[in-house]
Amino acid sequence: MSDSYADDLLADHHIVVTGGGTGLGRAMAMRCAELGARVTINGRRTEPLETTVADIREAGGEAEGISCNVREADDVEAFFDEAEERQGPVTRLVNNAAANFLASAEDISPNGFDAIIKTNLYGSFYCTQQCGKRWLEREEDGVVLSIATTYAETGSAFVLPSAMSKAGIVAMTRSLAAEWGSAGIRLNAIAPGPFPTEGAWERLVPSEDIEQQMRQRIPVRRFGEPEELADLAVFMLSDLASYMNGELVTFDGGEKLAAGGQFNDFTRLPREQIKQMMAQMRGD
Repeated sequence: MSDSYADDLLADHHIVVTGGGTGLGRAMAMRCAELGARVTINGRRTEPLETTVADIREAGGEAEGISCNVREADDVEAFFDEAEERQGPVTRLVNNAAANFLASAEDISPNGFDAIIKTNLYGSFYCTQQCGKRWLEREEDGVVLSIATTYAETGSAFVLPSAMSKAGIVAMTRSLAAEWGSAGIRLNAIAPGPFPTEGAWERLVPSEDIEQQMRQRIPVRRFGEPEELADLAVFMLSDLASYMNGELVTFDGGEKLAAGGQFNDFTRLPREQIKQMMAQMRGD
């Protein structure tokens, strides 16, 4: 974790992190609190919320956890009412709550499709709209940071509802960056590559062999650490990024670039073997 940020970088801010009890949401919530923000996290399960809030408070931070189903607009409105009653006006939002699973498109049930689309897309919109309404009414600045994915722009096999919903989040980010920017409201998104997190990783990476193949596909030859993404999120939430609006920042160790080159798979071979192969093709 970087020590380059001032300890009070996010002081005077109240930051909401959806899905903040586990995984990347937890890492971002804890880092924001460490840098002076009052943090409110939500999720459907109370136990992870309580654990994360306790950890933040033990470290000297301010935090609250409130159960919320982001798929339901009424729940989201009630959540923000309670969050602001407890810790004052919300000034920043991280749309992190998400659902995903591997499935062939022809086998996805209507309920399974709804579960992904409503959590990812509807939830991000409901939360963003609630913040936008409040900021516009108060004539306050605000920042929304959404967690997208690298395949939001390219699509991907076997995660169709996730790809569709994350593409929608990117479109929302860019649309509202244009619509609300003149009011001092900035919206940006991060497209993470593979970040092993408890629960989600097991649902998406079925074997150690596939995990190794995924690692080898990344030019830096490793997966991301949640703390690294948390530091990027802090920058984008802070006034250090006050001129950044409507951006999708890819954060994947170069995986997307490597996947886009027709001959990039050659990098999986030893470099000397590649050179010998090319020399033979030239007739050297």
